[in-house]
Amino acid sequence: MSILSFKNASKSFGEGTARTDVLKGIDLDVQEGEFLVILGFSGTGKTTLINLMAGLDTPTGGEVTFKGAPIKGPGPERGVIFQNYSLMPWLTVSGNVGLAVDTVFPGHTKAEKAEKVAHFVKMVGLNHAATRRPAELSGGMRQRVNVARALAMNPEVLLLDEPLSALDALTRANLADEIEHIWQADKKTCVLITNDVDEAIILADRIIALNPDGTLGQEFHVSIPRPRDRGAMNNDETFKSLRADVTKYLMDVGIEAKVEGSRILPDVTPIHGVPTAVAEAQKGMIESRFLDFSQLHKVYPTPKGPLTVVEDFDLKINKGEFISLIGHSGCGKSTVLTMAAGLNDISKGAIKLDGRHVEGADPERAVVFQSPNLFPWLTAKENVAIGVDKVYPKASMAERQDVVEYYLERVGLADAMDKSASDLSNGMKQRVGIARAFALSPKLLLLDEPFGMLDSLTRWELQEVLMEVWSRTKVTAICVTHDVDEAILLADRVVMMTNGPQATIGKITKVDLPRPRTRKALLEHPDYYAYRQEVLDFLEEYENGAKPKTPAPKAIAAE
Repeated sequence: MSILSFKNASKSFGEGTARTDVLKGIDLDVQEGEFLVILGFSGTGKTTLINLMAGLDTPTGGEVTFKGAPIKGPGPERGVIFQNYSLMPWLTVSGNVGLAVDTVFPGHTKAEKAEKVAHFVKMVGLNHAATRRPAELSGGMRQRVNVARALAMNPEVLLLDEPLSALDALTRANLADEIEHIWQADKKTCVLITNDVDEAIILADRIIALNPDGTLGQEFHVSIPRPRDRGAMNNDETFKSLRADVTKYLMDVGIEAKVEGSRILPDVTPIHGVPTAVAEAQKGMIESRFLDFSQLHKVYPTPKGPLTVVEDFDLKINKGEFISLIGHSGCGKSTVLTMAAGLNDISKGAIKLDGRHVEGADPERAVVFQSPNLFPWLTAKENVAIGVDKVYPKASMAERQDVVEYYLERVGLADAMDKSASDLSNGMKQRVGIARAFALSPKLLLLDEPFGMLDSLTRWELQEVLMEVWSRTKVTAICVTHDVDEAILLADRVVMMTNGPQATIGKITKVDLPRPRTRKALLEHPDYYAYRQEVLDFLEEYENGAKPKTPAPKAIAAE
């Protein structure tokens, strides 16, 4: 039986020439008791769709109904969990949940209300934190309060608008599992908005893609038996096939080749001596052990004495290699990267690049951070030009301009290079950051979770961009990431770090997959999931900050 229905529903904002059509001709029936996942790129209207279901917005055309009656506003029968927490900072966990109970059950006694609050706080695993205020909670715990508050309203339909997107991967997975357990226990109707394909498959009965033009796309039925174990999924042929199908569809409709232009890179030489002409780019540099981490340590002073964050990090990287550095939060990945960039002092050991010790920051080592840190009042072109002007002092103004525009074209910003940074989306800003790094023609490219702040589908797009530009320069690169698929997709070798403090290399996996690589092609490669399992097994061993009883074998750090 259908509980929520859309009949030729559309939604637009603005009037006349300023009108923007967000959703178009939506026909959708949500069945009672099903778990439906709407999957799509940022900006496709997913949140608008949820707002129409919640009664927070009204359709411009067509109708949206709940149990056959038009939705005219919010109601307790439709509980909503948003991406942000919206908690009352002065109230405890129990107090925040109690707000919902007071609203929905005004006739209950104080004792009855307290019993309900305790029930829902326990349901989301926050008994131990019931008297804490939001400022004392982690992001994952705050979102659990949000879930408890929505459940306390005893809704018939639970609407979840990307509730897990602001959380780290481990917390996200744990909370997704809890939401599934709650859904299975009560069989409430659930509609989840997400951009994470794995999350969609783990939770859904049915997945519907939302196309970039605001129309509903292909529908996928998930036949994998419940409960669905995340670890087991990696070896499940149905999961792998569905994952490939959904990924292919999303990439086909949402990721188009955005590399434009035919500008030729001028043959000019930057101050650190690496010619930009790609054909001659690496002449004169040592081949093996081009980047050498030798017995690297990082120690911070604390009131309780020295704290060793990284110890005995020993890694030899050949010229032109792409290394992915992966591990759980706090394992020292970014610390290693910032030492390689010269932004963080080395406590013990050494880093050598092209035979010379790394000492202080230098444009020969370009860094792309999670946030690109652009000057908002400058255009994309001007942001990239700042570094180029310093690195190519002997080049003419026209040659320097050609370098800037060449890389902005390569990252798909040919039509936006004159826009100010403040007018760019997060994904476009990160494109500028990537262009700026490559435009320095560095000896070493360092990427510190460069796509971590982006939704997963935009991340896919920029991974393709990064690989395309890297394939032209073959610059030696290290990418810090927490994303297993990203690590394998990009790397020649995946370097796995043990948990901190005293983090070190626990394992190194050589990724022998063909290049150039695309996500679609790799998902169909027979060896891909074996590599994925190898990395997942290592991370699982170190999950939740664990220190395995048997230390990981000393990795072979060079070939």
